[in-house]
Amino acid sequence: QVQLVESGGGLVQAGGSLRLSCVASGRTFSTYALGWFRQAPGKEREFIATIKANGGYTIYADSVKGRFTISRDNAKNTVYLQMDSLKSEDTAVYYCAAGRAVTTVLATYDYRGQGTQVTVSS
Repeated sequence: QVQLVESGGGLVQAGGSLRLSCVASGRTFSTYALGWFRQAPGKEREFIATIKANGGYTIYADSVKGRFTISRDNAKNTVYLQMDSLKSEDTAVYYCAAGRAVTTVLATYDYRGQGTQVTVSS
């Protein structure tokens, strides 16, 4: 069983930056791929980024490529999402998820956190 807790969300002006963190419980953290997803009001949940268990491979959504960076620290059981050049359309609840495969599909992940709100004002 893996429990995920996100933090780092908040209110930021357009063009600003935020770093989200997701801390996981459990001894097998380093064996899981970790992904970030988001959901804006009235919209479907959207894939943002994912990183392989050893950190050696990442995938990004086109909408955030070049602005967001996913990374992980297995010693701290933590995955990060550095978000730069934020836009109003990045406003959403951001979730992290853990799974066995590096995919862009949330349904393939075994565990999900409760989310953290990011609001970007224009």
